[in-house]
Amino acid sequence: MTILLVLIPISLILLGIAIGAFAWAVRGGQFDDLQTPAIAILADDRGPCIPAAPAEVGSDDAAPAAQPPHSDADRLA
Repeated sequence: MTILLVLIPISLILLGIAIGAFAWAVRGGQFDDLQTPAIAILADDRGPCIPAAPAEVGSDDAAPAAQPPHSDADRLA
């Protein structure tokens, strides 16, 4: 029975910490936009792979090499 004298104050302290963390998250704007993160996962991060324009005839400047398409392994690294 005497353990309740220890457990009740500890539970009230933990409850206060949880309420404080929730209030901090609300004031920090964590719950302002709930829709965008859910649909952001569906967006494609990569742009289209556009080949480089060919060099003009008679130009001294060579055209830059086209970038190879990105693989999923490159995006994860």
